[in-house]
Amino acid sequence: MKPSHRFSGAEEVTRRLAETGYLAGPEISTVVHIAARLQKPLLVEGPAGVGKTELAKALASTLGLELIRLQCYEGVDETKTLYEWNYKKQLLRIQAQNDESWDEIEEDIFSEPFLLERPVLKALRSTEPVVLLIDEVDKLDIEAEALLLEVLSDWQVSIPEMGTIVATHPPFVVLTSNNDRELSEALKRRCLYLYMDYPDAAREKAIVLERVPAIAETLAEQVVRLVRSIRELDLKKSPSISETLDWARTLLALNIDTLDDETVRQTLPVLLKFRTDLERAAGHLRLNAKDN
Repeated sequence: MKPSHRFSGAEEVTRRLAETGYLAGPEISTVVHIAARLQKPLLVEGPAGVGKTELAKALASTLGLELIRLQCYEGVDETKTLYEWNYKKQLLRIQAQNDESWDEIEEDIFSEPFLLERPVLKALRSTEPVVLLIDEVDKLDIEAEALLLEVLSDWQVSIPEMGTIVATHPPFVVLTSNNDRELSEALKRRCLYLYMDYPDAAREKAIVLERVPAIAETLAEQVVRLVRSIRELDLKKSPSISETLDWARTLLALNIDTLDDETVRQTLPVLLKFRTDLERAAGHLRLNAKDN
């Protein structure tokens, strides 16, 4: 990472991220600053929907860097992570041989024109610094996770047919995890760690006012207070920050300026996506109404 792509301190991280609309607390800004300064991968864990992926996007935006994203899922291997060979093109090259020895053909077909870059290799070979987002790394199996260790420790990858490829500019790597499974100690050892939880009420209200500027402050406060009370329930899926924002936008679209029981009941599916969660939340709201 070039020095110009670092930050002078946590305060600058906070300010520059805020310019992109991402409101970071002191802990987030401090760890981001350290990761940039030390050129260390940043592992961000926390519940789904708290802004982990958005942090990587905001960093790419504020630093003026390309964002390269590897979306992880079960079954991802080196052909989706690092590279694979263009087998069809290789086959055509073999069929077009002109009295060449196999050694000559083999050297040719395992060369640059036949190589297909995948996100991690693309980030390493980039001629300019980039932000590499490895999203939901906890969905990889142990074998696929192990493929990342060489990259995260030495900024290089070994391709048997071509040798070792070393990054010209080490990427700013952000790994996210919903903590669906425990990651290996080897991977965690290579990273700085940041746990992101749902923001406190004041910061979530600030996020709503930032992202939905037309909303009245009193309505934003009502929205945040109710969402936070729903998150305390035993739900299959708690409302994310993005769903809080969707709800705020929904209320604006319906010309709602204050919450009442009927409005909440009709718009609750914007927040909750499981029938059992809707029933539990509706019961919770009825109890609160009786208490009041």
